[in-house]
Amino acid sequence: MTASALQAVDTAERRGLRPRRSAVARRDWIVGYTMVAPVVLGSLAFVIAPLVAVVWFSLHDWNVLANTFVFAGADNYERMLTDPGLHNSLLVSLWFSIGLVVLNITLALFLAVLLNQKLPGTTTFRTFFFSPVVVSLVAWTIVWSFLLQADGGINGFLSLLGIEGPNWLRGDVTAMIAVIVVQVFKNVGLNMILFLAALQAVPEEISEAARIDGAGAWRRFRSITMPMISPTILLVMILTIVGSLEVFAQIAVLTGGGPGNSTTVLVYYLYQQAFRFNDFGYASAIAVLLFFIVLVLTLIQWQTRRRWVFHEN
Repeated sequence: MTASALQAVDTAERRGLRPRRSAVARRDWIVGYTMVAPVVLGSLAFVIAPLVAVVWFSLHDWNVLANTFVFAGADNYERMLTDPGLHNSLLVSLWFSIGLVVLNITLALFLAVLLNQKLPGTTTFRTFFFSPVVVSLVAWTIVWSFLLQADGGINGFLSLLGIEGPNWLRGDVTAMIAVIVVQVFKNVGLNMILFLAALQAVPEEISEAARIDGAGAWRRFRSITMPMISPTILLVMILTIVGSLEVFAQIAVLTGGGPGNSTTVLVYYLYQQAFRFNDFGYASAIAVLLFFIVLVLTLIQWQTRRRWVFHEN
């Protein structure tokens, strides 16, 4: 702004024709804080306050049926060190997360690449894989529970081919595979759409230039496409890993944590401690542990992104 313009503004302010800069700044301050207030208040009421309450509960021996709420200090956390059930649930959650992340992301990227080819029937194909995302989780799981029965569904189809299928939900390995597959087909459509949006944003001229220089399809995908969509890969990885650690409905409906404890993931073990054994203090301590696991995994992914994530802007 020139000197003459500044002088004109000052003259207008002195004459009352223009609000003073302090009043404008104060008004902007009020409007800004009014806009962010719902988010801040919502976070305080539904995130921070419950988290603080859970930490407080974890320091107590709280049994609802016995109506006891006694301060126990770090006893619940010390109990974790020697609890074989908790150790088993951590191991089960690890295997479940690895299987889900690898299969979900690989399948979603493969489907997105197919859709990006603009082949006939693309709209129907996309709708078919995305529709489970909007279906009720419990309804989806109940349908799969019928399909995975030993005497019907998938095994009935296999019998027509002369193949004897396993009892999917009664074997330690097959039950875990079944739960992973159900979860993958439930959410792979969302990741597919995210990858498709990223692929469509990759400039075609870069890939075309590489093709002219003699780069094959796999080399172009590995050296051009993958780096270009790496921010989306990071987003999908974070969402999928966090989702894998929070799985509950599929376990409750399909296996109930069994056979044995082969599908008792950490969240389901937390549920058992709270609502089956009424040990809310210990369940709260497990919830705190789960929070820190999610936090650490997210921070690790966020820090390591500098090595393999490009074009974040």
